[in-house]
Amino acid sequence: GLVSIFVLLLAMMMYLRFLAKKKSSQLLEKQNKIIEQERQRSDELLYNIMPVEVAQELKEKGSATAQQFPEATVLFTDFKNFTTIAERLTPEALVKELNNCFKAFDHIISHHSGIEKIKTIGDAYLCASGLVKHKTIPSEIVKAALEMQEFLDDHKQERMRQGLPYFEARIGIHTGPVVAGVVGFKKFAYDIWGDTVNIAARMEEQCEPGQVNISETTYSLVKYNFECQSRGRIPVKNKGMMEMYYVTGQRKTTNP
Repeated sequence: GLVSIFVLLLAMMMYLRFLAKKKSSQLLEKQNKIIEQERQRSDELLYNIMPVEVAQELKEKGSATAQQFPEATVLFTDFKNFTTIAERLTPEALVKELNNCFKAFDHIISHHSGIEKIKTIGDAYLCASGLVKHKTIPSEIVKAALEMQEFLDDHKQERMRQGLPYFEARIGIHTGPVVAGVVGFKKFAYDIWGDTVNIAARMEEQCEPGQVNISETTYSLVKYNFECQSRGRIPVKNKGMMEMYYVTGQRKTTNP
């Protein structure tokens, strides 16, 4: 009798131990799953704010090496009369409208190969192609610029119908060397520097709303893909006179 009771108790203890072990392994599995999901989320956030290759290097080494790119194409957009329009909208409506436009820009560049969004600065939007392992494809970024203006034009018609203020953008593009890297510690950011960035900003400043203004360098790389209108030599701050061109549309490819 005692032996069978002892065996029964032993069996019960082993069974309870098995249940406890099973429960703890399930708990561990659950925790590991949560950790993995969180890791994926943080990776996605990181990949959203910088090129994947740079994010991976940052994760592995804790820092990322600054790089020089001999040929990148930089695009700057800025809204006309932003301050005036901002005064006519509530803070919520202003942020919502900016977000609508920038989300559309994000969506547009995601459909063109090799374009990286760098940042937004107030009402300006900066992106570039030719960074990391991608060779610059200026025609892709020019195409994206035309699509941005197309979106804003459609959006403007809609806003006008509703009697609401709308944004019109100037877009400037230039091709040349840039330096790219990650700066900051807590709120680190991937950024680009160099004369090319300044010239792209000057192209935007010298542009009329609704247009895409490109430098002579970019023009020489895309002139066979797009219809362009020469604007002649225009004075540029700290640069003297510079040739500029408005991109009026894509060239129609004729089939033989």
